[in-house]
This record gives sequence, structure tokens and C-alpha cells, in this order.
Amino acid sequence: MKKLGLLATLKAKSGKETEVEEFIKGAVELARKEDKTLTWYSFKIDNNTFGIFDTFENEEGRAAHLNGDIAKALMENAEKLLSEDPKIQMIDILSSK
Repeated sequence: MKKLGLLATLKAKSGKETEVEEFIKGAVELARKEDKTLTWYSFKIDNNTFGIFDTFENEEGRAAHLNGDIAKALMENAEKLLSEDPKIQMIDILSSK
């Protein structure tokens, strides 16, 4: 059951929008390898704002994801691609379908 989530918002540097988009689109392959990540979505809000939303059954799964390959790759590339630090919010799932 999806009980917990993460919502990450990313602001691309000017001229890096395509790279950020491709980075998060490609990260789905890493997410597929995470057994404790129940759902994983990447999305675009506007020209330079992107996001990732994922869900987990428990805190163990969420912590594993936060310490996993996607987070590591994002932080390694953040200075080059992003205009500000990623905004990462831990959320509780109230209902889902």
C-alpha cells in the first residue's frame, strides 16, 4: 500500500532545460531497479521547472530511495544543471487509486 511519498521540484539553469528533462526521463530505468519504490513519475511543470514524484510503503523504502542511485546522480549533477538546490518534500499519502 502506498503510504509515503517524495515530491522533488527541480529548476533548470537557463540553457540546461533539455538536459534536465532527459536526465529525469532516463532516471526511470534506475527507479525500476528499486524494489521498495512502488511508483515513480517524472514530469514537467513549465519550461524550466521539473519534478519527480514517487511512493513507498514504508519509511525504509523512502530512505533507501533517498540514498539510492537517482539521488546520488542528481546531486552530482545539480551544480551543473540546476539554478537552485532541489526542493525535496516528504509527504504522506492520504488516498490513491
